[in-house]
Amino acid sequence: MNQGKYNFIFFYLITLLLFFSCHKKEKTYIETIAVNDVQLPKAKPGDWRYSRDEKFQTFDDFQKLKKIKPEPGKNTIYLQPIGEFNELQKKEIELTREYLSKYFQLQTKVLPVLSNTIFPKAARRIFKDGQEQILAGYVLDSILIKREPKDAVVFMGITEKDLYPRPEWNYVFGIASYQDGVGVTSMYRFANGGLADSNFNESLERLIKVSSHEIGHMFGLNHCLNANCVMNGTNTLPETDFHFARACSLCQQKLNSSIQYVPKKRLEDLKHFFEKQHLNSELSRAEQDLQLLK
Repeated sequence: MNQGKYNFIFFYLITLLLFFSCHKKEKTYIETIAVNDVQLPKAKPGDWRYSRDEKFQTFDDFQKLKKIKPEPGKNTIYLQPIGEFNELQKKEIELTREYLSKYFQLQTKVLPVLSNTIFPKAARRIFKDGQEQILAGYVLDSILIKREPKDAVVFMGITEKDLYPRPEWNYVFGIASYQDGVGVTSMYRFANGGLADSNFNESLERLIKVSSHEIGHMFGLNHCLNANCVMNGTNTLPETDFHFARACSLCQQKLNSSIQYVPKKRLEDLKHFFEKQHLNSELSRAEQDLQLLK
């Protein structure tokens, strides 16, 4: 081979090397929005994380997990109201339906209300505050599983009664089954004793957080230890209020690997919902994420 040919190949290789070294790899959506993740503070007594040694669920852990995914003919989220609801509570359920359809980018429907008479005496107890509570496991195993629509990917009950998971627990905001794709959320504690126009948004924000959290569990997401996130575990209403409705970048990566939605469209849909409902903190977070995509 002559010297000119050597020089040409050398020049070509150097040019390629310079091109690839200077040309930055375009960031993915998840890498882009990760800068808006907010680190969790150190857990303090009373916090969910303080007394629990939960394992960090990596993306690889999530991928290896056998989990529920939407598929043709089985891709609708259903909400089953159970109880006696006033007009404000009915409005809150309808807005939760709208929110979940945007959050998960899946069709979401509300079924006709079931009466509290569906709960037998064995599934009820009177709590120390004098209020009646319902055994959460009964709702999952004896009501929802038996009534799950054929095209449901997940089935979420919403009740105005307080819930308890087992005799030694005081109450629970919600509970879900990974394997069966059913869960239940209680509205009881979200309005601090009574839903009114003055506390409607506070109650709504709690309901959309807990509902999306429980459905996230049904799709295989563990409690989040990565950042302030809707998938963080919570013991109390102040802890629920502290955690964002926003899913962190890692939890979004997991969710989007199972539900093939367009991330930017999802963000825009959520932004419009928060804007319409005047949920200003969450609106700001959605706008910050969208700003990074411009």
